[in-house]
Amino acid sequence: MDILVKHLDSGIGYVFKKISSPVAYCALTIRAGTRDEPGQYNGMAHLTEHMLFKGTTKRGARRINNFLERLGGELNAYTTKEETVIHATVLKDDIGKAVELLSDLAFHSLYPQKELVKEKEIVLDEIASYKDTPSEQIFDDFDEYLFGEHPLGMPILGKPKSVKRIEIQHIRDFTTSHYVTSNMTFSIVADISESRGEALVNKFFGTGSNGHHQPLESRRNNRVSLAGMPKQKELRIARKTHQAHCVVGVPAFDMYNENRLPLALLTNILGGPALNSRLNQVLREKHGLVYTVDASYTPYTDTGLFTIYFGTDKNNLDKCLDILDKELASIREKEMTPASLKSAKKQLMGQLAIATDNAESQCLSMGKSLLFYGRIEPTGAVREKIEKIDSQQLHKIATELLEREKMFTLIYS
Repeated sequence: MDILVKHLDSGIGYVFKKISSPVAYCALTIRAGTRDEPGQYNGMAHLTEHMLFKGTTKRGARRINNFLERLGGELNAYTTKEETVIHATVLKDDIGKAVELLSDLAFHSLYPQKELVKEKEIVLDEIASYKDTPSEQIFDDFDEYLFGEHPLGMPILGKPKSVKRIEIQHIRDFTTSHYVTSNMTFSIVADISESRGEALVNKFFGTGSNGHHQPLESRRNNRVSLAGMPKQKELRIARKTHQAHCVVGVPAFDMYNENRLPLALLTNILGGPALNSRLNQVLREKHGLVYTVDASYTPYTDTGLFTIYFGTDKNNLDKCLDILDKELASIREKEMTPASLKSAKKQLMGQLAIATDNAESQCLSMGKSLLFYGRIEPTGAVREKIEKIDSQQLHKIATELLEREKMFTLIYS
């Protein structure tokens, strides 16, 4: 069945897809992430997400936690640099209860002071435990190294000092500005009728304030400046770790750039999740120097970030960097053969097909797509775009982005 997309009178975007399953999925996606926080209150978007579950005008914290679970359902949420998502999984007969609950959390949370004190401690423990995982912490440090004081350089969890500064009024001001229907999309993937899904969203989100805040425009006005990039191309941080950890990266294309999909393909070729990625083959399979190596590309509304990560024995660090340099030089200097490119495209399309076969992932993806693009691109259209990518295009992108002299390196040693 086709995907239904509408914008309701309240300003909220609504997307629906019918599936044949007893399980239903719904998600509220809000354009309110780390980059929308005042700098001195870094971590507020994430802390707000925690506080949503601590009581509303009609439910206490315990009732919120038990409301869907007693029906066999699940309630969850997460925060990124650019959005907050609250989502639920329930039996299809209980989809109305899930939609109502998400509305209650978004618009009627009370943010009690006693709960704020507890949640701050939980977040501070989360930050501390994160710092004990260098393979994760290094990405936050790389963001800060690359973007500096720009909002994209701030960690999602926040920093201990900034989290301690956050008070109830700051959270209320943040939600008043950002938790408005014009800043939201609601997605449903379920075995219900189109009309029932739309009626539910209209009932619980159709009269919300559409607000006047336009953070997407403010993000575009606060673009990452190349002048703000660090002048030092390599930074080494002493850490008491068994391994050396390394991230090599560079600012990349934003989510509206026509080169976004070709770069995603190039990233998959270099260090995607499959064992046949170039970096995995040369660093792990051929030389046995690393256990984990991967490449990733994250597009934002006004910029993007391409990174390569690996962890290795400290004595092998320089050897790994030399091999990485050679592999990047090879992909810059040699265009892919038609057979290799065809295989790489097929692999990416297979990965996308498997990902979209997961109804929950599809629900979350549709909500984000509608929020940032105003539409849902059909799978067939994405496949057509992948098919049209040629070796010259990949070579041009590799030449533009993957020159080691242009890239930044952060090392835990």
